[in-house]
Amino acid sequence: MSSTEDNKALIRRFMAAFSAGDFTAVLGMLDDEATWWVAGTMPISGTYSKEAFTKLLGEVRESVDGPIVLTPHAFTAEGNRVAVETESLAHTKTGRTYNNFYHFLFEVRNGKVLRVKEYLDTMHTNAVFCTP
Repeated sequence: MSSTEDNKALIRRFMAAFSAGDFTAVLGMLDDEATWWVAGTMPISGTYSKEAFTKLLGEVRESVDGPIVLTPHAFTAEGNRVAVETESLAHTKTGRTYNNFYHFLFEVRNGKVLRVKEYLDTMHTNAVFCTP
């Protein structure tokens, strides 16, 4: 398997673990120097270190009834970069439905996720997770 194919396989495993709520596996796939960037100007937008992303995952876990299921629809990969068009589905403990569409750009180094850029419908995310 080429390194590009290896990288796509890593991201498939990453999304499967995330969808199963297996955050131990998710965090294990992140490089120690990983960063996760979320688009927009909502309260959860910005760049997270691995430590800060771990905290964010915990907060998300507390607000949803079950995991956020990620369904990848299309992959484009070149070298150490993997782009994925993805759809999510979850239900919050307050009764809201979270169904968003993303474009993720993953950068892989030595078999681990080094950087993630998360482009999404920020108005929907803000309405579901950041608005009382």
